[in-house]
Amino acid sequence: MNKEEEKIRKKSPVQIRNKKASFEYFFIETMTAGIVLTGTEIKSIRLGKASLVDTYCFITNGEIWVKGMNISPYFYGSYNNHEMKRDRKLLLTKKEIQKLHAATKQTGYTIVPLLVFIDEHGRAKMDIALCKGKKEFDKRQTLKEKEDKREMDRVMKHY
Repeated sequence: MNKEEEKIRKKSPVQIRNKKASFEYFFIETMTAGIVLTGTEIKSIRLGKASLVDTYCFITNGEIWVKGMNISPYFYGSYNNHEMKRDRKLLLTKKEIQKLHAATKQTGYTIVPLLVFIDEHGRAKMDIALCKGKKEFDKRQTLKEKEDKREMDRVMKHY
């Protein structure tokens, strides 16, 4: 991810994060994918009415899908409102999908959504990461590092 892409993410009015992902997984590689959405789904995302809790990605027939993403129904939507937790297709190049598919065949590797944001053209994008699951001691180490950093910041504020 270069500096320009990072600026776009920070400027985005909508940033829906998967906060648990960094605690549960080591990130090996991250990519940005487009999401195939219906009209009422993009309207709900623009209002920030989505969640990435317990989501993951899977690959079938050379296509990558996100499962478990919750997008709340659009308040002003009528009879043609969308389903909340349907599987949604992600848009990546064939080469990227093949690379991810080969990596996920190894034990312990998975693809996890990290962030949903709106790009400068008004389209919904999703950052996904190829991840390796953390063991219990890795999680304790992560918590210890966070606590140490917090303690250092607290001490530095007093001086």
